[in-house]
Amino acid sequence: METQDKRIVTIGGGSGQFALLSGLRDLEDAQISAVVSMVDSGGSTGRLRDELGILPPGDILKCILALSPYQNTCRSILLKRFKKDRRLKGHSAGNMLLTMLSRYTGNFPAGVAALAEILDVDGSILPVTLDRATLVAELTDGKRIYGEEAIDLPRGTQRERIKDVFLVPHHHSSISVYPPVIDAIERADFIFIGPGDLFTSVIPNLIVPGVKEALQRTSAKIIFIINIMTKFGETHNFCGKDFVIKLEEQLEQKVGGIVGNSTKPSQKMLDLYSEQKSDFVFIDPKDSFWNDRNLHLNDFLDTNTMIVRHDPIKLVRIIKEIINAD
Repeated sequence: METQDKRIVTIGGGSGQFALLSGLRDLEDAQISAVVSMVDSGGSTGRLRDELGILPPGDILKCILALSPYQNTCRSILLKRFKKDRRLKGHSAGNMLLTMLSRYTGNFPAGVAALAEILDVDGSILPVTLDRATLVAELTDGKRIYGEEAIDLPRGTQRERIKDVFLVPHHHSSISVYPPVIDAIERADFIFIGPGDLFTSVIPNLIVPGVKEALQRTSAKIIFIINIMTKFGETHNFCGKDFVIKLEEQLEQKVGGIVGNSTKPSQKMLDLYSEQKSDFVFIDPKDSFWNDRNLHLNDFLDTNTMIVRHDPIKLVRIIKEIINAD
């Protein structure tokens, strides 16, 4: 008797989702759908969004590369940035290719599917919405910051905590979720949220109307992967349970499991990150907060890179355990 493939959905954006999908790519008997935030406004992505009016391609491109069997070969090519031409300078080759495919096919999802076909991606890459919107953060002192890039890169040495984030549509009175996203969530067996910047990569997906409600309806087990490091201006001074509390406030429900890293990076790496006011996310398993929660605390640190991130191989190992246990 053949076993049915497990339907797995990831929700996030940025380098965190890239690491997770890089591990899931080699998971057998799994159908992968990646739901990606559409509020990136920095760098090449921001310029293309402002100049051509397209949806931001950067995080989508990372997901396509992560799920491609040609990741190592294509990554250096598609992430290469132009230097000579005045108009192209600063843009990545992959962003330009995805933009061209989207404009030629007439819509962004078709362009995404075309690039995924080129790179033999086995899985679905789903923008959370097709509506252009600006992410706005409201701080505890009442001030508001407009745009993902401005929220992500705070100016100065001090800033109030983020109280809430919301989306402001550009051309419509409201924002609509991309319908295949709802279908993927409702049909999923497992949903992995994060890792990624909490207020600029993870929560922007959850505040798109319809997403939270679908997560409340689904019978899938929802797993939250906590970041390894804090981020100044977003999660400064957060410990592990602070991430969970904030996420569950957005979901209005408890998650089914939490994956947390227990291994500190080297002191050299910690010193480098401290210059950016970024600290190790400490998770105390003895805290009573975890008593009624399914915490998977282990070494998930990637020691083969000069940036602090999750190891895709270690992540997929715990994901296999979660799936098999269920």
